[in-house]
Amino acid sequence: MSMQHVGPIASKIVNRWLWWQNALKGEFGPIHSEPKQGYFRVRRKGEPWEPVAIWHDENSGWLAYRNRREVRAEEIWTWACRNPITHEAYEKAMAGGGFDDEPKSAPGIGDNSAEADPFDAVKIELAGEAEMAAEFLATEITTQEQADKAGIWAKRLTDLSKRADNHRVVEKEPHLAAGRVVDDKWRDPIAEAKEWATKLKRHVEPFLIAQKRAEEERQRKARDEAEVARRAAAEAARKAQESDQQSTQEREAAAREAERLAAQAKQAEQEAEARKVNAGRTGARVSVRVEKIGVVTDYAKAAAALVAMKHPDMLAEIDRLAKAAARKGFGFAGMEICEEERVV
Repeated sequence: MSMQHVGPIASKIVNRWLWWQNALKGEFGPIHSEPKQGYFRVRRKGEPWEPVAIWHDENSGWLAYRNRREVRAEEIWTWACRNPITHEAYEKAMAGGGFDDEPKSAPGIGDNSAEADPFDAVKIELAGEAEMAAEFLATEITTQEQADKAGIWAKRLTDLSKRADNHRVVEKEPHLAAGRVVDDKWRDPIAEAKEWATKLKRHVEPFLIAQKRAEEERQRKARDEAEVARRAAAEAARKAQESDQQSTQEREAAAREAERLAAQAKQAEQEAEARKVNAGRTGARVSVRVEKIGVVTDYAKAAAALVAMKHPDMLAEIDRLAKAAARKGFGFAGMEICEEERVV
């Protein structure tokens, strides 16, 4: 059935168009369950506007079309009544021109988009959006209409980003699932092998620590003996050089004794050097390792010291805590809550 509009017959049915005509001026009349004749637009959350036409046919009663789809006038009316549009805007939208207060849709890949690779579809759509957005960004926003377009466009690109991320999750999930199967398969033997290795190391630990203590004691005694030998050698060398009354043979004998004591001292020093305490063999050794562990005894002083040295981790953590406190509306000493205007 052909659709009537407010053209040549407006004077005859002005009462049917009156509510819509006033609504275009911002003068909304009473809204009841019974529809009013006119042109409107509706949209689902996050989707573009769709044109709506509602009129009364003397033979068929109330009729309505939403973007070329016939709908019940009584149902679409309550959704559309607050969004009247001109007949020209309706015709433009029906012809695929969209609405002036919305950015144009980026060119897609046609009616076969559902059959296309999602990645290709998103890339093509993103390329079109980016090209139009770059052109739009080159001009300063000076009108509310342009500002509205920017907001709608940002939301559309955010939705495209979410859609791309959803495709990523779907495409990645089989790989993650396969990876989890492999992880589950090997988790127990890996953990059990590590557990037994740890038990063996803990089992040999008392013995190796005792050996280390014995080696430390041996080194201590060897150092004492080396010190005694060094002193004896030094004393012998001094006496060999100081005596003028000794014969040549006596001086030579004293020098030889000094050399012997010096060699003995050097040997004692070598004995005092540390010896490795370990178990196993090359490539499969276990040994006692001394680890340095920091134990905080005063948190206030430790925090102050880290801040004084401008430790990046400490400063980053303080910044994080300050931002979290500001979001909750309270602060702490050493920070202040500032307000920053930002478009979201």
